[in-house]
Amino acid sequence: MTATCGPEHLELVKGLGADRVIDYTAQDFTRDTQQYDVVLDAVGKSSFLRSRRLLKPRGVYLSSEFGPLAQNLVLALVAPLRRGRKVMMNLGRDDPRMARYLQEVLASGAFRPLVDRRYRLEEIVEAYRYVETGRKIGNVVISIQPSTS
Repeated sequence: MTATCGPEHLELVKGLGADRVIDYTAQDFTRDTQQYDVVLDAVGKSSFLRSRRLLKPRGVYLSSEFGPLAQNLVLALVAPLRRGRKVMMNLGRDDPRMARYLQEVLASGAFRPLVDRRYRLEEIVEAYRYVETGRKIGNVVISIQPSTS
């Protein structure tokens, strides 16, 4: 697995299990010479068109963002009609099996989510503002306390 991040997070990302880490301030990851089965744009900073040369002939570009001019959405809709490289979007779905699997993995300690900050529900506006800065590392957690009344 190859990951990209800024120079201040190279060791953190290596510690999370990446085999290679590309410092995006020093190197354009889209010019990497390796090809991949999957390119996952977890933060919406790229696009299929920029990343497609990184994909193997039947590779998949996976994003949770629509991309410039909603290109990822359009390409994901036509993907079933095409051969070769595809775009898929993870828009979420209700999957009880996946929820049970994640619960087991978390309980076993095999996966430890990286939590950047925690906010109370009353602080959700501040949490959103922090996420929008683009500086978060990992997850921002919103704690919801049950009503005591």
